[in-house]
Amino acid sequence: MSAAVIRYQTKPEAADENQRLIENVFAELAATAPPGLRYSAFRLADGVTFVHVVDGDGLPELTAFQEFQRTFADRLAVSPTRDDATLIGSYSAAVLAVPS
Repeated sequence: MSAAVIRYQTKPEAADENQRLIENVFAELAATAPPGLRYSAFRLADGVTFVHVVDGDGLPELTAFQEFQRTFADRLAVSPTRDDATLIGSYSAAVLAVPS
């Protein structure tokens, strides 16, 4: 199973907005539950580095993801890198969770 791992840094003043837009994507995912899509997003301890792991199709069709993408370039401090990855194992990956 192949996944994409995307890593980038936002401008410090744009990090909270970036997180808010990602949370909107998770809210839409919870409401629509596209079959066969696995998606995780992380904000690293430095506060400006984000990592997304995507496996499957359907993310680009989400309205919230389109909104996230619309101003993505404006929020960036460091351009994204994308690596393909092969899933070795996963625990509780099917649960969509957005921290409170």
